[in-house]
Amino acid sequence: MLERGLAELGIASRVSDTQRDQWLALAVLLSSWAQRINLTAHRDPEAILRRLVLDALALSTALPSSPRTADLGSGAGFPGLPLAILQPDSRFVLVESRLKRHHFQRAAVRTLGLENVELVHARAEDAGPEDCSLVLAQAMGPIASVVGWMLPWCARGGQLGVPRGTDTDFETPEGFEQAEIRAYQVPLGGPGRSLWLARKAS
Repeated sequence: MLERGLAELGIASRVSDTQRDQWLALAVLLSSWAQRINLTAHRDPEAILRRLVLDALALSTALPSSPRTADLGSGAGFPGLPLAILQPDSRFVLVESRLKRHHFQRAAVRTLGLENVELVHARAEDAGPEDCSLVLAQAMGPIASVVGWMLPWCARGGQLGVPRGTDTDFETPEGFEQAEIRAYQVPLGGPGRSLWLARKAS
């Protein structure tokens, strides 16, 4: 399943066996935790691989390159953990306020040996923000409702990215330039997605 997904995304040839093993280990670890703690609606490794890991890797095809990325409200570590495995030379800051999910992230980082991940247990709007060249946050509502607490994490000239479903009704707030919507497809018959991407005005 993983190989088919990587092939569909066009990245199979540039990832190592170590990265493949880490994605598989992440799916197995989350499945183990999910049997005891409600971390995700997906319980078995195959569903986690298909719905969470490959979904995050599909997002990577629409993202700009970034030396330092913040994943705000990262839940059980998605998309941040799979992206950190994919991009070992970039830094990732995962911010999550729910303690059980933060504990899982810590276990995953330790188990997978991810040295490029920093974990923050706090609400994004309450934590001391860091300057990141890319800030991600899943949006369940209007863009304007989430960018307010994303902005402090974004370095001057950095970009904000908000992935969600196929709808393209994205209203860009003031103070942004080069706003665009990028479409991408989750492999193995997964859903289409949209990414709102905008550069913070200098």
